[in-house]
Order: sequence, then structure tokens, then C-alpha cells
Amino acid sequence: MTDTRRRVKVYTLNEDRQWDDRGTGHVSSGYVERLKGMSLLVRAESDGSLLLESKINPNTAYQKQQDTLIVWSEAENYDLALSFQEKAGCDEIWEKICQVQGKDPSVDITQDLVDESEEERFDDMSSPGLELPSCELSRLEEIAELVASSLPSPLRREKLALALENEGYIKKLLELFHVCEDLENIEGLHHLYEIIKGIFLLNRTALFEVMFSEECIMDVIGCLEYDPALSQPRKHREFLTKTAKFKEVIPISDPELKQKIHQTYRVQYIQDMVLPTPSVFEENMLSTLHSFIFFNKVEIVGMLQEDEKFLTDLFAQLTDEATDEEKRQELVNFLKEFCAFSQTLQPQNRDAFFKTLSNMGILPALEVILGMDDTQVRSAATDIFSYLVEYNPSMVREFVMQEAQQNDDDILLINLIIEHMICDTDPELGGAVQLMGLLRTLVDPENMLATANKTEKTEFLGFFYKHCMHVLTAPLLANTTEDKPSKDDFQTAQLLALVLELLTFCVEHHTYHIKNYIINKDILRRVLVLMASKHAFLALCALRFKRKIIGLKDEFYNRYIMKSFLFEPVVKAFLNNGSRYNLMNSAIIEMFEFIRVEDIKSLTAHVIENYWKALEDVDYVQTFKGLKLRFEQQRERQDNPKLDSMRSILRNHRYRRDARTLEDEEEMWFNTDEDDMEDGEAVVSPSDKTKNDDDIMDPISKFMERKKLKESEEKEVLLKTNLSGRQSPSFKLSLSSGTKTNLTSQSSTTNLPGSPGSPGSPGSPGSPGSVPKSTSQTAAITTKGGLVGLVDYPDDDEDDDEDEDKEDTLPLSKKAKFDS
Repeated sequence: MTDTRRRVKVYTLNEDRQWDDRGTGHVSSGYVERLKGMSLLVRAESDGSLLLESKINPNTAYQKQQDTLIVWSEAENYDLALSFQEKAGCDEIWEKICQVQGKDPSVDITQDLVDESEEERFDDMSSPGLELPSCELSRLEEIAELVASSLPSPLRREKLALALENEGYIKKLLELFHVCEDLENIEGLHHLYEIIKGIFLLNRTALFEVMFSEECIMDVIGCLEYDPALSQPRKHREFLTKTAKFKEVIPISDPELKQKIHQTYRVQYIQDMVLPTPSVFEENMLSTLHSFIFFNKVEIVGMLQEDEKFLTDLFAQLTDEATDEEKRQELVNFLKEFCAFSQTLQPQNRDAFFKTLSNMGILPALEVILGMDDTQVRSAATDIFSYLVEYNPSMVREFVMQEAQQNDDDILLINLIIEHMICDTDPELGGAVQLMGLLRTLVDPENMLATANKTEKTEFLGFFYKHCMHVLTAPLLANTTEDKPSKDDFQTAQLLALVLELLTFCVEHHTYHIKNYIINKDILRRVLVLMASKHAFLALCALRFKRKIIGLKDEFYNRYIMKSFLFEPVVKAFLNNGSRYNLMNSAIIEMFEFIRVEDIKSLTAHVIENYWKALEDVDYVQTFKGLKLRFEQQRERQDNPKLDSMRSILRNHRYRRDARTLEDEEEMWFNTDEDDMEDGEAVVSPSDKTKNDDDIMDPISKFMERKKLKESEEKEVLLKTNLSGRQSPSFKLSLSSGTKTNLTSQSSTTNLPGSPGSPGSPGSPGSPGSVPKSTSQTAAITTKGGLVGLVDYPDDDEDDDEDEDKEDTLPLSKKAKFDS
């Protein structure tokens, strides 16, 4: 089948139900392998790019309009149209579509079963607007039906909205509302309710501006009182005019601003109280109403911000001691709502807003308010403070540091916040949780600034630990003077958990400030008293605090823990928990496992030396036995310092050396001239030659006794070290009663560069060794002070297994034997 090309424009329907021109090109039809069917193709006439590739589906409804337009829907929200330049081209493509669907080309729509809304979607895009019935009492039912029938179709909604705008129809409807109310025409009022509700769902800003004008808005609310679903009408107008009172805490002189505030309140009331809760399908239809309220709030904030006299009077009355309590509460509530409105501003405008409030003295005013006894006023002030901290914590920090130079610690703003957190009377501590979040934001180094001249972090944390930390920790210290918490009720436990959460945050994010404070004030010991609390969540908070400290692997902390025996409360809690498999059990085991895995030597020794008897029977995890093994390995290394230093050297070779450097060194090792070795001497340091047998063998005996007790009666200890990724020489130590420890390198029986390769070559069995000229390049190992053995450790088992597998395949030149 030959393709026929015709010039067309491609249109798509956008989210606003408007047709967008996608470009001009030439249309053809043909089989597309990728789509597995006959398809419509449109290529742009400008560059030949593909504007459209659409498979002709057998069940899709295509419609031909005005001889030159074909419209269809690709998906639920994706409509397409082809507008042809010539009728002949449209007819030809229409025949192709009908042929695929098995329809007669004489029809204007290929599918009969299309619901009404779909048919209306395909209405001619250029058809004339909607004609509204005359606005008369007798035709209200007809008008209501017209509005209801137009809502499902985007095109009909658009035409209806234009007709309502152009003819001033809303005001005419509101005149009919007065007539119906006077005549008590309930049926007419029910129709007006449906009409006005339908107009809201048209979602048009121009219509809202008419409906929400001063002269119309109360009548619109009146229409919405007569819901047909209710037996009695609502009394929204009565509430707005008599119950709801507009309070001017500070007189507003601008009439436009006052009118805007009234309008916003009433529209918000309509949205929240008058209109029925929109269904899932209607939610998006009220988006313009949300926007109307949003932009009104932006305007109100802007107009108030520009009125300097208004803000000056506001802050003056807030801080004036002569202001009565009721008036002050109204002022604070106004300021809170003012800040809430500011959240609608764009970032740039919000910056200007808070800068204005700061210049007006909002922080000193808040300090005065927070010192008052009225809980409602304090609660509103806390909300205002949270807006400021979230917006600009640095501004708050700067204020409190300047304030500290003039005032006592007790009346500092941050200390007031901490006191309110501690004294929160709410059983659930809702306010305390909010305040703790604000404090954490203020002490978080992540949002602190650093400039060329000063570092905010250093200055503020120095201030905080000097002036505020003692207030924060006061309830903790007061409650932990004995071995058990002096108060262990739920509310106290919740408060202490909040304090511990903040202290844990400080341990993680602050460095020497919190360390000095914890060690000097013995804070950890006091925190661990809470391990005896009957509230599991509080005991876990205390444990988490200690776990965070141990996780830092800081020896200052470790020495403090050991000196004060601060594992004792943890071990007690572990034993008291018994065999219960719960979070406490898992958390304590995890802490000890961390010490084992990270090989924190000082803590490992401390735990085993002081608490092993209490923990040795725990066998459902290997953590404590693993700690004991670590401890024994440390003791072995302490008794054999040369063993430890040798192991460090070899481990560095195995794990930390660059692979290429390693290969070079290996070549140097095995290519060392054998002539450098002198016959007949073992490599022993001069100091060793003067030692007698007892001096050398005494540590050997001790070492072997420990090995027998721990493992078995073996007499040889293998140390296998992986000198490279490819070759794994093995060193073997044999203990004998000789007066010297001879460590010689066995040479290869194969040729190496620079070596004769004969059986009697230097270093081979039966041949004397030699003293190396350069000890860094030989396999000779010297002993000083009685090197007696190299032990293997469990964490090296995997590597050792691999070494054993490889050892058999190595040439003899790459094995070094220690013998006497």
C-alpha cells in the first residue's frame, strides 16, 4: 500500500483542556513493526522529524469533524487532533482508519458506544459559545440542569464560564436569591444552591472575584445555606455577622487592607465550613479557590509589613508592662497568625519579612512574653519562636550571645526555652518535644556559619556550654544522686529521655565541648543510673548515650569509663534482664560486639579483667568469648613485644601496601645477591650472643604453657604471611634447646638472577649462611631480647587457609625456614 502524504497540523489537549499546536507536517499511514499494526505517522515539514506515531487501535473512537478534522483519545488524559489543509487528504486518512476498524467511511465516528462526556470532548473546537437561559424565577431549574450537565465536559465548562462572565449573570442570580427568600420559595433556593455550587466547581478566578466582592459575598454564602440534603438551612450569615467578631488589636488605618482581611476570612470560611467536602473527583476543581486565599494572604502580609506605625505599636504594646493580660494574649495571637501567613511568601519576600520583624525587636519581645505565667500566651510565643528558628537560627544565636553580655544566665532566652521544656505540664510533653527540636536546631553545627573573622560554631558552643548546659542537665543530675532514679514516674522518664536525646546529639556533633563537660561533671555515671529505671525506653536512652560515646573510640572517654568502672551498670542491667530476648539484651550485646570487632584494646582488657566471671556463662552468642580471646591475644603480645612488632610489620605488608610496590619489593627480596651472604653465620644481633640459654628460654616456656592451656599440646606455631597477592611464603618456627636462634633463608633450587643455582649454593641446606649487608632486602630476621614465636590470630583464618592452599605450589626459593 502506497503512502499518501497530506499537510496537517497536530494538536494535543493540555492539562487546562486547551489545544496546543505541536507543529505542521505531512501525514501518512503504514505498518509499523514496533507497534505491531497500521499506524498514523506525521513528519515535520521543517526537518523531517517525527511529530506523531500513533497506532490505529480497533477499539479507539475516532471522529471526523468539518471535513478536515480528525479527533481521538490516545489515553485517558491524552487527546489528539489532526487538522488537514485539504479535504481530500482528510478523507483518505479517514478511509484508512475505517478500513482498520472495519467501519463504513461514510460515518463521522468510528465507535457507537461513546458516553456523552466523550462526545462533548470531540465537539468542534471552533463552535460558538454557550447560550444561557434568561435569568428568571421560572427557569431556575433549567439553569441548574445546564450547569450540572456542563461540569463533566471541559469544553462545556469553559463555554459556561465565559457566558457567566460576559453577561453579568451572577449578580442577576443573586437578585433572584433575594426574591426567593422573600417569597420563601424553598424549591428555587435549592436550585440556586446547586447553581452556585456548580459555579464554584468551574474553578475560574474571574468568577470568584465577582462572587467574593463586598456586595456579593454574603449573598453567595446565603445561597449555600439552602442545601437540599438538609431539612433546615444553615445559619452561616448569622455566624459571620453576629458571632464572629473582627478584632483590631492595633487599629488598621488602611481601608483596603481591612477589606482584604474581611474577604480572606470569609472565603476561608466558605472553603472550610460552607462548601461540602469535595469528592476525590472534585478536589482539583477547587484549586483556584485555594490560590485565591493564598494570594490574598500574601497581599495582607505585604501591606502590614509596609505599615511601620502598625508594627511599631504592636511591639511596643507587647512589651509594655501596663498592657493587660487579655490584650497581650490578643497581640501574641495576632503576631502568631501574622508569622503563619508569612509561610505563603516566596523565599526572597520571607527574608525581608523576618528581617523587618528582627529590626522591630521580636526576640526581646518574645523573651518578655516567655517569662509570663499565662500558658496560652507562652504557647503562642513558642510557635512564633519556632518560625524564627526554622527560618534563621543564626539570627537567634547572635541575639542570645549579645544578650549574655548584659543579663544573668537565668533570664537568657535559651534558658527560658529550656525551663519551659523541663516544666511542661502536658502529660505527653507535646510542648517539650517541640522545644527540644528547636534547641537541637540551635546547637546543630551543620547550620552554623563560618566567616573569615569568626567561627559561629566555636563562639556559640562556648557560650552554650558555659551558660546553658547546666540548666539542661539539672533534672538529670537531680534525679540520679543515688543508685536508682529518685523519681521514676512516666512524665519524668519522658522528660529525661528528651534530655538524653539532646545530649546524645551533642556527643555526636560536638567535640571537645561535650567531652570536657561529660568528664568534668561525671555525666556518664549519672546517666547510667537510669539503666535501673523501670521504664525500658529510658534505660535504652541511657544505653544509647553510652554507645554513642564508645562509638567515638576516643581514649579520653575510654580512660574515664575505666577509671569510674562505668560498665558495671550495663553488666548489671544485662544480668537482671536474664534470658529475655528483647531490645535491651540485643543493644547491650551489640555494644560489646562493637568493642570486640573494633578491637578497642583498653576496653576489652577492662571488661574481661573486671566482669569476665559474670559474663563467661553467656554462650548463646560468641561475643564475650570473642572478647576473652582478644584479651588473651593482647596479653601474649604484651609478654612478647617482639612478636607484636613483627606481626605489625607483616600485617602492614599484607593489608596496607600498594600492590605494585609490593611486587617490586618481592623481586628485590628474592633477587638479593647470594654473594651478600657470608658462610657459616646465623643472623643474630650482638646483644643476643651474650645471652645464656635461660635468658632466651624463659619467655619461651611461659609462652608454651599458655598455648597448652588454651589450645593443645602442640609444639610448633605457624605464621603464614602473604607477601603478595600471588605468592604466599610460609615461615615455620621450631623451638630447640640450642644456645642461639638461627633464622636462615632457604634458597631456591632453581636459577635466580645473580645466583649459580647449584644444590650447594649459599643458604641451602648443608651450606653455610651469610650475614646480609643490607638487612632491609634479605629474608633474614634478627632476634633481640628473646624472640621466641609467632602466633596466628582468629581474624586471619581465612587468609591462612588460602596461604596453605598455595604453599604446596610455591617454589622452594619462596619458602623461608626457621631452624636452630
